[in-house]
Amino acid sequence: MASSGLGVSSIANSDLSTQKLRAEQVVKSGAGWFIWIAALSVVNSVVGWVGGGVHFIVGLGVTQVVDVLAKQQGSSGLLLEIIINGFVVGIFALFWNFAGKGQSWAFILGMSLYAIDGLLLLFFRDIFSVAFHGYALYRIYQGMSAVPVLHRLEAALAPAGAPIVPR
Repeated sequence: MASSGLGVSSIANSDLSTQKLRAEQVVKSGAGWFIWIAALSVVNSVVGWVGGGVHFIVGLGVTQVVDVLAKQQGSSGLLLEIIINGFVVGIFALFWNFAGKGQSWAFILGMSLYAIDGLLLLFFRDIFSVAFHGYALYRIYQGMSAVPVLHRLEAALAPAGAPIVPR
């Protein structure tokens, strides 16, 4: 009698594959907050430089401080602002990249810096931004919490005898 290939083990693997896809989605969703933080910080800087009075509460407080200091220097401060804010935004883009790949250190370091940034905003009494930082940190934490689950599922789905691939 011919087998259709849909035995119990393939059903279990299918379920594990679905779970892995869901875990990847949660990890990437949490990591995605880092790129939004970076992008909206850039938008905040551009809006601030052209004289707009609006800012996104998800952006970084440190870039807003740099914006104010650079604006006081006039046009010579623009280069300094681009360099410093570019570096800060680049760091958060790196957190996004590595956290999206399931690297726990990127979540931990990124969350730590974003929490410190929230304390800076607290110093300036920007309560809405502080509250949003808390919400964003919670969402990032959800992504970080799925990393061990993702790693376990990847290990369970790896074929026997497969080479170990560094993450």
